[in-house]
Amino acid sequence: MPEWMFLTNHALVLSFLAKHPRITARELSTAIGITERTVRRFIADLHAAGYISKKREGRGVKYRINPDLSLRHDTQYEVAIGDFLEALGWKRRRRAQRGLHGKASS
Repeated sequence: MPEWMFLTNHALVLSFLAKHPRITARELSTAIGITERTVRRFIADLHAAGYISKKREGRGVKYRINPDLSLRHDTQYEVAIGDFLEALGWKRRRRAQRGLHGKASS
């Protein structure tokens, strides 16, 4: 384990959720190297702050990022979380535009 890192564990969890929206807390804990309980606490923090939303899909959960919120530090409020995540390799999903009858246009 490195002596220090550029990203907090909250940022690592958010980054993994952005790239892998159906990842489990157990898979996340293994990937990051922290306990599953801690991962669940970070997910709860991110959800409570509005950075992610959760949707039940079968036995699992699908996470969705709110890319419009800003970073939390006073010196970084002008940086949107979506821009930060894109810098880490996240591919922002573009929504299809809807036509007059609710059908996606191409």
